[in-house]
Amino acid sequence: MALIKSISGIRGTIGGKSGDNLTPLDVVECTAGFGMWIMESGQPKKVVVGRDGRLSGAMVSQLSIQTLLGMGFDVIDLDLSTTPTVEMMVPSLGAGAGIIFTASHNPKEWNALKFLNHKGEFISAQDGKKILDYIENKNLTFVEVDKLGTYATYEHHITDHIKEILAYKYVDVEAVRQADLKVVVDCINSTGALAIPPLLDAIGVRYTLLFDNDFGNFAHNPEPLPAHLTELSQTVVNEKAHMGISVDPDVDRLAFVCEDGSLFGEEYTLVAIADYMLAGNPGQHTVSNLSSSRALADVTKKHGGKYHASAVGEVNVVQKMKETNAIIGGEGNGGVIVPDLHYGRDSLAGIALFLSYVAKQGKKLTEIKATFPDYTIIKDKINLESDGQVDRLTDKIKSAFCDETLNDIDGVKIDFQEGWVHLRKSNTEPIIRIYAESMDITTAETLIQRVKDQID
Repeated sequence: MALIKSISGIRGTIGGKSGDNLTPLDVVECTAGFGMWIMESGQPKKVVVGRDGRLSGAMVSQLSIQTLLGMGFDVIDLDLSTTPTVEMMVPSLGAGAGIIFTASHNPKEWNALKFLNHKGEFISAQDGKKILDYIENKNLTFVEVDKLGTYATYEHHITDHIKEILAYKYVDVEAVRQADLKVVVDCINSTGALAIPPLLDAIGVRYTLLFDNDFGNFAHNPEPLPAHLTELSQTVVNEKAHMGISVDPDVDRLAFVCEDGSLFGEEYTLVAIADYMLAGNPGQHTVSNLSSSRALADVTKKHGGKYHASAVGEVNVVQKMKETNAIIGGEGNGGVIVPDLHYGRDSLAGIALFLSYVAKQGKKLTEIKATFPDYTIIKDKINLESDGQVDRLTDKIKSAFCDETLNDIDGVKIDFQEGWVHLRKSNTEPIIRIYAESMDITTAETLIQRVKDQID
């Protein structure tokens, strides 16, 4: 199966041989490496932890918690929670770090330890490298019995999170209540079932829940892509709902379904929320990664603002948002980052902002979608024989398209008048990913072929 130790954490499949899969031994070693880094950083020896609804979640979290206690850390356990909730609770509870036990959109056999710093943000590449060094060198130290850490739980984390969202100036609770919206929510049998209903109750939205109780047994592939949301789409139509809402297992990716069952599109989650927030804040900055839709740049320009592109990866988006003081940012996979709340993708905040937008627009989702540029993104790849091949191919592409607008902060992105192509090395597979976007699929395919012709 798989075990991947990276600068952002550890992830893998449950069971099997240590070092090849995510086994209890790997969980302990990687947690201890993280603990060593916290001590080196000088932050408080207090760690907030939380998990999504995976079948392996309780086992993995308890292994990690007991390891931290053995290193003298005080642990605050949120137990079942969401990624954005854990992120917000780290600074709120005065912790020096946090761990989220989730493999995000991966299937149920996967789990992961995602590491947060004292701000509740994903750790930097530099800090991740230090943790990996501790793990590899097994330079791990545990405390004597009189210095063991303490264990506590905190049960109000989701309530606290929702209160922060409802108090946010762009969340118009009264407008949403007056709109009398009805939605269908695909909870994917994970912690969205715990967090989304109280949010909707608080803002007066009627709802029907799908897949909200058999935690860990995901009813379909958990990535919120069109092929996986057929039941949500059909239920929206059958229930005559205003929209459907889909989140991934840890509730940091968000997608919507229109009233006719069609997909609003993951790429347009961020675009729509940005359109809403920028309308009252002309001239503001926005950020998304290089592989996200051009539609965000278009909407930002419409409101007199400036769009910035970052390298792929949430930590890179956050860094660029801080540099530019962006009002909103995120990724085209349905990840929305609202810096006034915290620097992490937050589906709960995204839902509240999107519902506020729809309520004030007074339009159907299909009508709102029609106001945005209708872009199509397609994805391709090239198999790699060696890492050295990446630099050679990148240099060749940059030379061939030197007359176009190029961005090489993450692979190379070529901006043509009719669309763009982005090539970058995968972090998880021996391939180069090639994404292209244009106003129609034929043009996007043509752009990809133009680039691949230069490689052959």
